[in-house]
Amino acid sequence: MAHKSGPGHIAAHIEPKIYPEVATVTLDGKSCIRVAFSGSHSPYFAHGRAYMRVADEDRQLSARKLESLILHQNRSHQNWDSESIRESAFQPAAAKLRAFVRKAGLTWTNAQSALENLGLRADGHYLNAAQVFFARKPAVGLRCAVFAGTTSATLLDQHDFYGDILTLIEEAEKYVLKNIRIGMKLDGLVRVDVPEINREALREAIINAFCHRDYRDPDEVRIAVFPDRVEIRNPGVLLAGLSLKTLKTGKLSKRRNPLIADLLRRIHFVEGWGRGIPLILAKAPEVRFSQVAGIFITEFPRPESGLGAGVESGPAREQVTGQVEPWMIDVLRACATHPRTSSEIQTVVGIRHRETFQRNYLDRLLTVQFLERTLPDKPNSRLQKYRLTAKGRAALSPAPNS
Repeated sequence: MAHKSGPGHIAAHIEPKIYPEVATVTLDGKSCIRVAFSGSHSPYFAHGRAYMRVADEDRQLSARKLESLILHQNRSHQNWDSESIRESAFQPAAAKLRAFVRKAGLTWTNAQSALENLGLRADGHYLNAAQVFFARKPAVGLRCAVFAGTTSATLLDQHDFYGDILTLIEEAEKYVLKNIRIGMKLDGLVRVDVPEINREALREAIINAFCHRDYRDPDEVRIAVFPDRVEIRNPGVLLAGLSLKTLKTGKLSKRRNPLIADLLRRIHFVEGWGRGIPLILAKAPEVRFSQVAGIFITEFPRPESGLGAGVESGPAREQVTGQVEPWMIDVLRACATHPRTSSEIQTVVGIRHRETFQRNYLDRLLTVQFLERTLPDKPNSRLQKYRLTAKGRAALSPAPNS
């Protein structure tokens, strides 16, 4: 009995279904049969088995390789932030959640209702986004370092942070500002700090790193400060359909973590129109983007000398001006009605690490004289509390006609 072959016979044994083109061609004087088809639903199976082409032969895919291929193909369709977590793995920090609800302009009832209203609970399970924002012990990491030269050969300083996304965004920004040059200029009669890297662009890049990183990758967001540049590195390259060229046009935006992005939008950290990259380019047109070994890198060149016309040079230092920043408001409100201890303020604003709170929040507000000690002659007293100064009360009160 003659062996039957043809497009229909071939297609009958291939899954997913294909529609091949069969033709006779002549190669090196020999008559050959060419079978061609195209499709975007790989892997394809022949007689129930999947194969891959290696050099000039077909090799059957192992179960592990096949699983890896399928996971890689479907990864962009599985949003990590919307996946369920085990109930026992998540304990919400009520104070942190309450502070977020207030910032988002929502009404507080209880922790479970708040998480449900934020879309962080589905089918009776909490979702991964709740873990990285509101867990008592979040597992999100940030690694920051300063290097002596233009490579990572000589390390001058390294600091690892662990916490929720919002805390780490603030820590990353403060670390960079502490380790780059800060100039000063006059705005009327007020001296204003001017970092050598535009602060709005820097903050937007940091937010993007935490918003769009690949949370399936165990690596952390990294901040690298070199003498000639600052790099913000996050795990996860651009999603399929995006390229570095299309990214810069700002005409197309795809979100790897839409639930995380929505939470950041609720408190005005990001907008819903994908304007992050255009904003960075507008504020820092010299910025460069690249992708290396699964890492997306935003690179801000540092000026070799000078900070621009009308800007007075100053040493690298942390900002301690009297400008009212959003994070300050929560601390000031905590002390608005009566003096509070350091631990009470820390609990209200939801900062887990005592040293981080002391160094980056409380000390800064004391420096700019928004807060003062009730026992100024005994700074380390166990009875020490903190209260608003007149300047601090003015910072909480909107200016007339504003």
